[in-house]
Amino acid sequence: MNMRSAIFLSLVAVTMADTTAHVSSHVSYGASYHPRPSYHSQPSYETHTAVPACAKNTTKTWCLEDAEYPTYEVRHAVDYHFSKVIDLYADVAELNTELSVERPNTLEEETYLCPSETVYVKPLRAQNTEGKWRVIVNNIEAHYQTFTQTTRIEECLTSGDACPLVPDCYESKCLQKSIYHRFLVYDPYDQYFPFAIETFKLPASCACLLGAYTIDH
Repeated sequence: MNMRSAIFLSLVAVTMADTTAHVSSHVSYGASYHPRPSYHSQPSYETHTAVPACAKNTTKTWCLEDAEYPTYEVRHAVDYHFSKVIDLYADVAELNTELSVERPNTLEEETYLCPSETVYVKPLRAQNTEGKWRVIVNNIEAHYQTFTQTTRIEECLTSGDACPLVPDCYESKCLQKSIYHRFLVYDPYDQYFPFAIETFKLPASCACLLGAYTIDH
C-alpha cells in the first residue's frame, strides 16, 4: 500500500468516527431534552367498588361506624360547594324517615308475625344499587348547619324459615322485603362536583308469605 492510499483510508476512518460520535451525541441529547411524560396514577375501577374496611367482617351493605370516614374532606367540599349541596340535600331531607315515621317508645311495641329487628340508622357508607360503595354525607357541620340522613331499617331474624303461629297445613315463609332509598353521597374521585344523589337498597320489613293450603295424610 502506497503512502497516498494510507492517508486516504485514515481520512475515511476519522470521518466515520466523527459521524458516529455526532449521531450518538445527538441521540443522547434528544433523549434528555424530550423526557418521557409521567402520568399520575388514576384510581382503578376496583378502587371505586372495593369493599371498605368497615364492611370487611359483615355481610351488611352499609356501615354505621367507619374509622376511615373522610370527615374533613367532606366538610371542606360542602363548604366549597355549599349552594349546590344544600339544594341536593333539601331533595333528600324530606325523605328522612325519622321525621315521617312515628317512632314508638320501645321497639317491642312493633309486633309482626315474623321476628325482626327494627332500628333507625345514619349510615356512613353504603353499597348503591350498582354495587359501588359510597360515602354517605352524614353528621357533617357546615355553615352552621348539620347534614344528617336517617333511615328506618327492619331485618328479618329468621328469613326463609316458616312463619311462627301459622298452622302447619299452610306453606309459609318469612320474607325479607326491601325498599329503595336515596342518599346524598360524596365521591372523592370527582374533581369537579363530588356530590350526587344515588339509590340504595335497604331492608324495609319482614313479611310472612303464605302458600297453598295442604292436607297431610
